[in-house]
Amino acid sequence: MPPPTESGVAGWFRDADLVDAYAVPINAADAAKGMVSLARSTLADPAPWIRLLLGLRDQLVAGFNVKTTQEVRRAAIADKAERIDFFRILSRSDRELILGEDDRHLDFRLSLLLRARPDGSGDELVATTVVRCHNALGRMYLALIARFHRLVVISNLSRASNKGWSLEHRNLG
Repeated sequence: MPPPTESGVAGWFRDADLVDAYAVPINAADAAKGMVSLARSTLADPAPWIRLLLGLRDQLVAGFNVKTTQEVRRAAIADKAERIDFFRILSRSDRELILGEDDRHLDFRLSLLLRARPDGSGDELVATTVVRCHNALGRMYLALIARFHRLVVISNLSRASNKGWSLEHRNLG
């Protein structure tokens, strides 16, 4: 099944170098907490192995003039940008939060979308990632991190779902 076309990042799908989406069922009480709360539950408390991977990533990319997570976080703080961890909030509505960052090698968007489940059995939270590469460095970077990215997204959704959601996950694309 393709990523959600009702997402605010759907316009990015066509020219993207990576598009993926994963969903987790969410009950009405958790959905009522709002998108920022859901995003914080999903992104602000990564597993220790993810923190380790981010630290390794930052060490590796620093020599290539690619922004580290600390640099992204500091820039967002300096700009007084609304953020969740190091992710800038670019857009928000009652049902969707779009986070992202642009760099010289690639642009990244993450949509967290609350929508009705296709089978009508309640709501789900859909995490959709879209990446557009600008150059060979971006394509090489994406090739190196793509497998880890998928594991990270699924892990983050699982950790959030362990705080009250079910553990069922569906790969949407």
